[in-house]
Amino acid sequence: MKISARNTLKGTVKKIVPGVVSAEVTLEVAPGVEVVAVITKSSADSLKLSLGKEAYAVIKATEVMVAVD
Repeated sequence: MKISARNTLKGTVKKIVPGVVSAEVTLEVAPGVEVVAVITKSSADSLKLSLGKEAYAVIKATEVMVAVD
């Protein structure tokens, strides 16, 4: 896989919550560290996502903000 995004996190699919139009996908990228993405149901189907399958969280953003209380 070649991609222009610089931030990719390899993980394992831990949870999929399918909806009518979208799917919420949880990837575990390290023990106890999860990334959740909402993608189209069509994309989830075409990627053949299933529990335990390896996948990548690809993060493409122009800004990353940090906040504290």
